[in-house]
Amino acid sequence: MRWSLATYRRGATVGLAALREDGLLVAPAELKRWTTMLDLVDDWRQADEILRTIEIDDAPVADYDALLAPLMWPRKVICAGVNYRRHVREMGGEVPAEGWKPFFFLRPPTTTVIGPADPITVHDPETARYDWEAELAAVIGIGGRDIAPADALSHVAGYCVANDVTARGHHKRQTVPADAFVYDWFAAKSIDGSLPLGPGITPAFQIPDPQDLRVRLWVNGDLQQDESTADMICTVAELIAAASEVVTLEPGDVIPTGTPSGVGAGRGLYLRAGDVVRTSIDGLGTLENTVITRSGDPS
Repeated sequence: MRWSLATYRRGATVGLAALREDGLLVAPAELKRWTTMLDLVDDWRQADEILRTIEIDDAPVADYDALLAPLMWPRKVICAGVNYRRHVREMGGEVPAEGWKPFFFLRPPTTTVIGPADPITVHDPETARYDWEAELAAVIGIGGRDIAPADALSHVAGYCVANDVTARGHHKRQTVPADAFVYDWFAAKSIDGSLPLGPGITPAFQIPDPQDLRVRLWVNGDLQQDESTADMICTVAELIAAASEVVTLEPGDVIPTGTPSGVGAGRGLYLRAGDVVRTSIDGLGTLENTVITRSGDPS
């Protein structure tokens, strides 16, 4: 049975558990050696060996009040920009030629990351135009710099589901001193609570091929995105290698790997208060987040 590493809250206690694919949260004794998920990924070489031996079927059930973001908090969130062929086309672009180097942007980890059932809080949605972006996210377990693509997947602790919610209305400024400054990635991508993550981190040894996963997203039950990670322009391994050319990767870094086609921007569809967004990757689990307005905003 496939399972993921989850962070849960019960009362004032936060702990680690295993979330089974049937939805049951269990507490194998082996997980007690780590206090937090960051402790676990910092110890990934040993953790990997131990996790492979865990008997999930016989582990005791864990009582909990809520699942939290599995990693509190990532050291860095390094998001890949446009990275799916069909998404490039739906946004009016041309798929880059072979050998193209991906680009990345950063998200503030402690303020953007939220849990698998936490609300997505929007502010001035008519102006901000919040859009959904279902993504596969890789969690680094072994750090490094200038990692070769052939070695990159050995640096991955596991994978999880992400929704890289984007304020499209803030992405391009209307008044700038020069055209080179028109894009505002900070305003579009750094909004509080705009990166649902989870429901857990599925260990990499359970995912034989990250380029063979089905990514889907629904808004109010209507399917908006449905694509295989095989449509990526740069593979997960290539993304990790490229990111490591720029920064030293550390255990606990999270790398969302781009979104497939089906975003709202190309059709003029955006999130509103009351919308329910469900994001799923086969074998990794599902996020379900309700959109709410920021306190003090009109509903």
